Amino acid sequence: MEKPNLILFYNTMWDQPLTYPQADIPETYMLTTDRRFMQEATAVVFHLPSLPSRIFHHGHLRKRKGQIWVAWFMECEAHYPHLGSSSFMSCFDLTMTYHLDADIVVSYVPHDFRESLGRPIHDKDAGNIVNAFISSRFNKSGRMEYLKELMKFLDLHSYGKIFRTRVIEKDHGRQTKMDIIARYKFTLAFENAIAQDYVTEKFYDPLTAGSVPVYLGAPNINDFAPDEGCFINASAWDSPKSLAQYLIAVSRDDNLYKSFFEWKTKPLKQTLVRLIEQQKENEFVRLCKMIESAN
Repeated sequence: MEKPNLILFYNTMWDQPLTYPQADIPETYMLTTDRRFMQEATAVVFHLPSLPSRIFHHGHLRKRKGQIWVAWFMECEAHYPHLGSSSFMSCFDLTMTYHLDADIVVSYVPHDFRESLGRPIHDKDAGNIVNAFISSRFNKSGRMEYLKELMKFLDLHSYGKIFRTRVIEKDHGRQTKMDIIARYKFTLAFENAIAQDYVTEKFYDPLTAGSVPVYLGAPNINDFAPDEGCFINASAWDSPKSLAQYLIAVSRDDNLYKSFFEWKTKPLKQTLVRLIEQQKENEFVRLCKMIESAN
C-alpha cells in the first residue's frame, strides 16, 4: 500500500483540537498536527492569526520543493495587517478563508440555513425592541462608539460584556443566545471590522432565530443576504439617532415589521444558494481534492 499524502496542520485554529469528518477524507490523504512530518508533508496548513509572522522569515521554516503551503484564517485582515500584505501572502500557494475568491471558501453561513427557514417566528416580548451580544473589544468597525450613541435614543438590551444592561441567569451557550434573540424584534449585527466578504454569524443568527438584523459591516452584504429586504443596513442612516428613530417607528407598525420576513416565502438568491451548497462539504475535504487536482 502506498504511503498516504500527508497534510500537516502546522498549528490549529486558536490551538483548538482539529476536528473533521474523517470518513469523508479521501483514502489517499491523511491529516496530522505532528510537525515532525514537516519535510515529507504534501501540504502544510498554517492558521495565520495565531502564528507569529516572523517564523516565515530568516530561514525559520523551509518549504520543500513541490510542497504546497496553505494560508488559513477566518478573521478579518483589519486586525492582522500582515494578512493584507501581498509580499507576505506570496509565501502561500492556496488560501482557505472567508473571502469569496479564496481557493477554498470557508463561509460563516450555516450549511443548514435553508432548513432553518421553516421555523416559526416567535411572538416578541413587550418592550423587547433591540438586543445586542457584543463582548469582543476588537473594534475596527467603530461598533462600540456606535452602540454607545445608539443607546442614548432607545432602550437597547445589551447582553454582551460591552455596555451590558441585561444579565443571563442560566446561560447554556448558543441555544440560550438564540432563544433570547428570538424574543426581540431587532438584533444588532455589528461586525468587529468592515471589509469585503467579512460577514459572520452575527448576521445569520438573527435570521435563523426570527429577528431582524441591524447590520454594520461588509459593504457587499447583499451578496450574502437571502434577500435585500431581510435586514436593516446601519450604514444607510446618517446617524445612530436617525437609525434609532426608524427602529422605533418600525417596531410600532406591525405590517411594516412583518414585511422584513417576506423573504422567507421567496426563493433564496442564487449567490447564497451556491455558497450554502459549497459549505456542505467540509473545507478539509475540499482542500484534499484541490491538492489532488494540483498534483
